[in-house]
Amino acid sequence: MSNWQKIFESSTPVRAEIVKGVLEENGITAVIVNKKDPVYKIHGNIEVMVLAEEAPRALNIVENEISF
Repeated sequence: MSNWQKIFESSTPVRAEIVKGVLEENGITAVIVNKKDPVYKIHGNIEVMVLAEEAPRALNIVENEISF
């Protein structure tokens, strides 16, 4: 995943899914990486990753078009 870049991180899976959905609506390929502890589910976060070349546009969308 060296050509992927993290553009969003949350402890809430729903927020990560919303970000992924908005990015995909804008033609940006996004994947969710679950880094939560599988046993306790209170440690770790959910990350949204995009291809490095799409990261600047994706960050702009996350910062300016999505609010929680």
